[in-house]
Amino acid sequence: MVGRALIGVSFYLQGSSPYRRTKAFFYNLLENHNYLYKRLLDYTMMVLIAISVYTLVRHVKHDVSSEWLFFNNYVISLIFLIEYLFRMWVYSDSSRILIEQYEHDLFLQRPFRWGSALGKVLGKKIEYARSPSAIIDLFAIMPFFHELRLLRIFILFRIFKLFRYTKSLTQFVSILSSKKFEIATLGLFASVIIAVSSVLIYVMEANNPDSPINTLFDALYWSVVTIFTVGYGDLVPVTEEGRWVAMAIIIAGIAVISFATSIVVSAFTEKLDAIKEEKLVEDVSKLGRFYLICGYTPLAQQIARHFIHKGGKAVILDSDAEKVAEAQKEGFLALSYDPSSLNSYRSLRVSFDTQVIAAILLQESDILNVYTALTIRELSKNVPLLSILVHRENRRKLSLAGINEIVYTQELIGLVSKEMSGSPVAFEVIHALRSENSGVFVEEIVLDAFSGERFFETSRDVLFHNRLIVLGLYKTDTGDFAFNPGVESGPKEGDVAIVIGSRALIDEFKALLYQKGRR
Repeated sequence: MVGRALIGVSFYLQGSSPYRRTKAFFYNLLENHNYLYKRLLDYTMMVLIAISVYTLVRHVKHDVSSEWLFFNNYVISLIFLIEYLFRMWVYSDSSRILIEQYEHDLFLQRPFRWGSALGKVLGKKIEYARSPSAIIDLFAIMPFFHELRLLRIFILFRIFKLFRYTKSLTQFVSILSSKKFEIATLGLFASVIIAVSSVLIYVMEANNPDSPINTLFDALYWSVVTIFTVGYGDLVPVTEEGRWVAMAIIIAGIAVISFATSIVVSAFTEKLDAIKEEKLVEDVSKLGRFYLICGYTPLAQQIARHFIHKGGKAVILDSDAEKVAEAQKEGFLALSYDPSSLNSYRSLRVSFDTQVIAAILLQESDILNVYTALTIRELSKNVPLLSILVHRENRRKLSLAGINEIVYTQELIGLVSKEMSGSPVAFEVIHALRSENSGVFVEEIVLDAFSGERFFETSRDVLFHNRLIVLGLYKTDTGDFAFNPGVESGPKEGDVAIVIGSRALIDEFKALLYQKGRR
């Protein structure tokens, strides 16, 4: 009867959408560092911790109002208790454990062993309760029983809760935890040195009436202070034997400090790349709209510089760590992620539909570009995809993969070579226009309703006449491009004008054009 009731409730909870959504909400609120409301919760908890510690310190020598004491001892403690219970709730899925045990017993054609299932559920909860963070949370609740004056000191444990809410502190602890063996070895070494030196200094100094070290605790205190190179000078050995012991302990203390420093430095050195990568991922997830460039090649470098020059943002992904390091040296936001892997984009935590303007596939293999396109299409059906084509016979494959625009560089080179053969001067002119180092720029100007009407009027201004070249006008409604257009072309809203000139002249032209449009 009990087993049937348990399994009935478990199936109900697993099939209840409101229950699953509620549990997911509290899990994100308590554990998901990328969840917006978790940050608000963290800041709130840190404020409550600060209030608790301030109240404890002030209450030592000053009177604190009964309202503040009630708020500190009951309200804050109750909030921490609720948080503790919610964390225990989301730590494991009890209904799922019960269902798995039921299905296992059903498969083996035996009665449902609900007692064993409840034992597993309880084991999971005990596993959470025994974790260091949960123990700190429990101690932080102790001031709730403020009638026991000794338990008020547990307010100080609320300070340790900052590790849960501060990501940098959590990261510091996780880095040090990777050196558990080294830290344990250092602790054992220091403990042995402290124990031996405490006994030695006690034996050497205790019988001397002029010595300040009269008890074993005095000897222990002196050993700890000395081995960690603090040296307060309040307890000093006066016998010759005691001073020999002191010199040996000072040398051992330098060894302990050196060992501890090397452990910390090596831990951070080993984790430095991971920390940098995590910071880059966090920066990418916070970007607004950006272009995603898959594969770092010379062409990708030029495209990324173009986007940045135009005020845009670009993120480069490449599985080759050396190429990524080169891209980062150039100042680009680059990550050593496989562009064709679904896990890479899940790790980035970006939304293709709202953040990615377009994905540009520039890897040196058509197969990799196809895989990348299929992976991105699995995440978004609408994001524009542009790809370079390495081999002409793979064009259809790239098209079937969902790529919107395909560029075959050999065709472009062939067309340019055909047109420029026998015209070296013309080729040099085009190359000069392409290179921004020449001081001449080719600019695209998107026209609105007002600037379109006044475009030719502004271009005939004395300042721009014969100094600014209107190369052509792209008509967005028909897709036609008119070279050296005249007034009869009738620029409209949304059309794009291509002009050539110096940077200062183009900027002044755009400012005057839009200024006129506002009048």
